[in-house]
Amino acid sequence: MADKKSLSGRRIAVTRPAGSAGEWRTRLEAHGAEVIDLPLIKVSKEVNLNTLAEVLQEMGSYEWVIFTSANGVKFFFDEFIRVHEDIRALGLVRLAAVGEATAAALRDLHLRVDLQPKKASGEELAKELIKRESMDSAKVLVVTGSRNREALVELLHEARTIVDQLQVYKTEETSLNADPVAGDFRAKGADAILFASPSAAQSFFDQAAALKLAPKARKPLAGSIGPTTTAAMKQLGLPVDFEAAEPSLDALVAALLKKI
Repeated sequence: MADKKSLSGRRIAVTRPAGSAGEWRTRLEAHGAEVIDLPLIKVSKEVNLNTLAEVLQEMGSYEWVIFTSANGVKFFFDEFIRVHEDIRALGLVRLAAVGEATAAALRDLHLRVDLQPKKASGEELAKELIKRESMDSAKVLVVTGSRNREALVELLHEARTIVDQLQVYKTEETSLNADPVAGDFRAKGADAILFASPSAAQSFFDQAAALKLAPKARKPLAGSIGPTTTAAMKQLGLPVDFEAAEPSLDALVAALLKKI
């Protein structure tokens, strides 16, 4: 077992959105790290009310509702409860989740997760659904954000599934030009920087000038939470020095401890 203080004296940059990095900070500080918050993206509710009304009216006709992120769970049920007040209005629809954080968000609402692929990706979820049962003419709702990948929906369409999509949030890049923490990062650098999404990697790439390290700053090792983020980083030409064995905070911290 790694020493709890094995990151003592190490500076670790976290790229989670503001308000979403608390658990990351707690976990890293427990190992003795100095945590640097670089909120490269922000997530906020964005839902078309007409589309929402149509979806909620048809809720009883869906066989599955698929959630690809914890943010999707949060913002969908914010609206669902606002309209229905009673969670039982979901009826008998089955729920599928991509990733442990998404599944945990559903369980926190006392909802059972009927399908969660071992590999946290939309493609794997679609493959497991198709393998599990005939999806021909099945009606499915996919709850999305503004930057969701299309592979999940494409695979379901190929299986002749009827797919409705409901966007409930948007992801935007934040500007760190005037952020004092970003200034500290530029001046001193870090021992590692952790990426948890392709959007964060894209924002880091787009803000390269604002995050350019001073000549004597420490150049951080770059860590990825999983294959989707790794692929995005590599496509952007960003280094990937270590990757979590599975897409979770625990696995990413374990990979960091092993690498550093």
